[in-house]
Amino acid sequence: MPAFTYTARALNGDLKTATIEAPNRDEVVTQLRRQRLNVVKIDEAKAVAKKKKNSGKISMRDVVIFTRQFSTMINAGLPLVQALDILAKQSENPALQEVTLAVVFDVESGHTVADALGKHPKAFTDLYVNMVAAGEAGGILDTILMRLATFMEKNDALVRKVKGAMIYPGVISSVAAIAICVLLIFVIPVFEKMFASVGLALPMPTRVVIAMSKFLTGYWWAVIALGFAGVWSFKKYYATNDGKLVIDRLMLKMPVLGDVLRKSAVSRFTRTLGTLIGSGVSILDGLEITAKTAGNRVISDAIMESRTSIAGGETIAAPLQKSAVFPPMVISMIAVGEQTGGLDEMLSKIADFYDEEVDAAVSNLLSLMEPVMIVFLGVVVGGMVVAMYLPIFDMINAVQ
Repeated sequence: MPAFTYTARALNGDLKTATIEAPNRDEVVTQLRRQRLNVVKIDEAKAVAKKKKNSGKISMRDVVIFTRQFSTMINAGLPLVQALDILAKQSENPALQEVTLAVVFDVESGHTVADALGKHPKAFTDLYVNMVAAGEAGGILDTILMRLATFMEKNDALVRKVKGAMIYPGVISSVAAIAICVLLIFVIPVFEKMFASVGLALPMPTRVVIAMSKFLTGYWWAVIALGFAGVWSFKKYYATNDGKLVIDRLMLKMPVLGDVLRKSAVSRFTRTLGTLIGSGVSILDGLEITAKTAGNRVISDAIMESRTSIAGGETIAAPLQKSAVFPPMVISMIAVGEQTGGLDEMLSKIADFYDEEVDAAVSNLLSLMEPVMIVFLGVVVGGMVVAMYLPIFDMINAVQ
């Protein structure tokens, strides 16, 4: 018979932890209730050590599958605890299985599903927890969960598009840096020795390249140290309020890339807020949650100003217009949505439109980056090669 370790609270409020043998977890709960103990947590004794080893990352895909299956089981009429227990048993991700079991224990102890999920912020965001709370309050948890799964899938697709746009220039830049380092460390010194043996006066481009080679081979450790120091300083500055605001504002003003970031931020804002309002979350709470998930400090500040405006009895559209971040079409459509009482539907329409705009902006970025990176590589690497061959041309002319 398996052993279970439990934590329970007595009527006087004292916590009691012990181990008990029982056929299953349900029997443990029954025995504890007979003793007038409120269950806090139950763990199978043999599984405790294993669970600690299994803690890991929970991906967006895992949460989406969990949400869809949870919605389907609730819609089919299964009790919450039974549905969660089934999800825990069939989960392929050990970390998600552990979290789900913890949620089962909390729900069995009398907590709401939203409160139980809120204890695991690494798996379930504020947006997720608030939508579940709204679904529980309105008795439409299955509908809310299905809407939430759809939202997460679309939001994840948007994030992948933007990250995908960054991969190509990142790869090309890395290849260029490696090629330059190889030339400066291994190739240029060979030419330098050859020119030194001839004693020929070197042209300025050749002297510059040789000086760069000497600096890199002599002070490579300083270059690496400066690189790490620069990255560390950037992260520290970006972690400050002023730094994040300055850098995020510059990112939005960058040519082409800024357009991608702006459109993706608008799409995320409108879809998140529209989903929250449509699920029954109050507009003030919705704006606060949306501001936290905006991903850009400039956008976040504009959303929080809108929240202040709403709290003061004014509209959302006016502060968004003052921020000069949101396009006029978005402002006008939000204003119309406020006036007609269909703000959630209007926000969803804007999000659908800007999803397509992000696709177009990413395509434009990649189309522009390809020739730019090719020209950059040609100028830098080709320039270094030409600089090293100039003295050879002079030597040929001198011989003739």
